[in-house]
Amino acid sequence: MIEVYTDGASRGNPGLSGAGIFIKAGKHNYEYSFPLGNLSNHEAEFHAVIKALDVCKEIFPSEILSFRSDSRTVVDIIENGFTRNNTFLPLLEKVRKDASTFPYFFMKWIPEKQNKHADRLARAAINMNE
Repeated sequence: MIEVYTDGASRGNPGLSGAGIFIKAGKHNYEYSFPLGNLSNHEAEFHAVIKALDVCKEIFPSEILSFRSDSRTVVDIIENGFTRNNTFLPLLEKVRKDASTFPYFFMKWIPEKQNKHADRLARAAINMNE
């Protein structure tokens, strides 16, 4: 099982944003920072999940994925498979489509203090926008 920690961050809301991804795969750790341009914080959180799924498709295409995020909004929407928010709906659909290619995908909410690696990577990604 692959543990994937994701975080999105924005400087302003909306503002310059970044996605941070920290992956634990056995004895190996992987770190990614992706600049995202101008987004709201919640949009950045969704894009972090989408970017992480892209990375996993490349490196771990047939693995069981355990995603963790400190965004209750994103975790709840993905777990419930539903949102009325027109901005989040296409992002949810993308997550569902991409996640369906894996044998098993689940998402869990974690406190911010357990997501420090991904948070650091997301903040570094903001600076890549500049």
